[in-house]
Amino acid sequence: MRGADNTMQGMKPEFGPVVGALPLLGVLSALFGCTVGPDFKRPDVNVAKEWRTQGDPRLSKQAEVDSQWWKSFGDPSLDRLVETAYRQNLPLQIAGLRIVEARAQLAILTGRQYPQVQVATGSAAAVGRSENSAAANLLDLTNLGDLDRHYLEYQLGFDALWEVDFWGKYRRGVESGTAGLLASVADYQSSLVSLTAEVARTYVLVRTYEVLIEQARENVRIQEEGFHIAEARFSNGATSELDMTQAATLLESTRATIPQLEGGLEQARNALSTLLGQPSGAVEALLAGPKRIPVAPATVAVGMPAEILRRRPDVRSAELFAAAQCARIGIAEAELYPSFSLFGTIGLQASTSGASSGNLFSLGSLFYSVGPRIVFPFLNYGRLKNGVRVEDARFQQLLVNYRNTVLKAGQEVEDSLTGFVNAQKAMAFHQAAVKAAQRSVELSAVQYREGAVDYQRVLDAQRSLLEQQNNLAQTSSSIATNLVALYKALGGGWEVRRDQPVVPEPMQAEMEQRTNWGDMLSKPRTQEAKTLSQPGKQ
Repeated sequence: MRGADNTMQGMKPEFGPVVGALPLLGVLSALFGCTVGPDFKRPDVNVAKEWRTQGDPRLSKQAEVDSQWWKSFGDPSLDRLVETAYRQNLPLQIAGLRIVEARAQLAILTGRQYPQVQVATGSAAAVGRSENSAAANLLDLTNLGDLDRHYLEYQLGFDALWEVDFWGKYRRGVESGTAGLLASVADYQSSLVSLTAEVARTYVLVRTYEVLIEQARENVRIQEEGFHIAEARFSNGATSELDMTQAATLLESTRATIPQLEGGLEQARNALSTLLGQPSGAVEALLAGPKRIPVAPATVAVGMPAEILRRRPDVRSAELFAAAQCARIGIAEAELYPSFSLFGTIGLQASTSGASSGNLFSLGSLFYSVGPRIVFPFLNYGRLKNGVRVEDARFQQLLVNYRNTVLKAGQEVEDSLTGFVNAQKAMAFHQAAVKAAQRSVELSAVQYREGAVDYQRVLDAQRSLLEQQNNLAQTSSSIATNLVALYKALGGGWEVRRDQPVVPEPMQAEMEQRTNWGDMLSKPRTQEAKTLSQPGKQ
């Protein structure tokens, strides 16, 4: 017992350095408020006060974009396609996985604020000393040569190193990671907007091809009637063979357009299948319904430019990527200054020699070391300074990209509004033109049958009818596609997936079999929930 007491008494003074390091830790922790580098501020961008077509009666003011704008077409087939695309589109799933990746990356950056090195060590070694070494000769000279030259040595320990975040390097890292996470969320929302618009645009294209094919077939029927009349008149000697060959030329020319249109229709269906994450030909059941071009509503609600551009996910993504890069300037700048660290090692060490055996788990086997460390890379100052310049140049690029994104967003809205309004204006004229062309075909056929006009009048009337019908179909399609482009430009459609997982449940199960993901696959981070509830107000 006395020996144990002596051991304890001998060890007490050795804990002095540990206690002495605590005030230094307190001082460094108190200085944590120092953060180098610029703080991000949203850059100013000049936007129009109102749209150039704002006064058109077909447009009305509304602060919020309809989150299910595709339903304004009143087309159940389109509704089914959009819903299926949300569940199965593969690029959208990739965008969701990028959110998961950003969540894990943010967790890494958050962990760097705490002791960066935490290592538990253990070793066991058999040691044998040479009899002819200098150490062996020294043992002989000191009459210790009878010590066992072969023994076992054991060691258990724990090492830790904590670089104090004196200049805010790690806090800037968390700031950058948070902005990067929110940018990935905005990119996911932007993918939703683009996906919805592309599904709707491709669906309009499918219906447009179907209408054009039906019109071509109807004109083939009309032209066949004209050909039979010309053939009969030629057989009766009332006209020359020229009328019959001209009728045949127009008829065969119209027939030739049908395979071309059918090829375009098949390609549009294939594109739609890919958008839905399905093999070609899998969308036939979803396309069941009337073969008509979706009809746009009489009026469309749009907000003011500043409100709309704030809501667009791609604009918010550009802003957030700039914010993430701004924080990286602070990370690079922190490398210019000295870093302050606390290191510590504690463990147990014992060895066996001869008949004696050391107890690894006794107080006498305890060893430790603790203290501060300062690193000042002043010889690398030029390289580190240029590292700051690199990050600053990248930041400026992203600021310019943000301004350009805002300007392009405004242009897209203006272009879509102009296209939609002018297509609506042209619609009435094309409808009147088709009606007049149909009447011309009827009159020219009657007059030719009676011999009052030559067949050229009939040919001209039939050509004009097909042309005017195609123009009407293209204008109707243009109204629908411009409205789709308008809603895409306004940034509508991503809200319907707000409470849905970004990774499908079957994929979550697949990933969980490989890796323990915790709640990262299903539960949004706090920052994500905030930006989803208040878009554009980070």
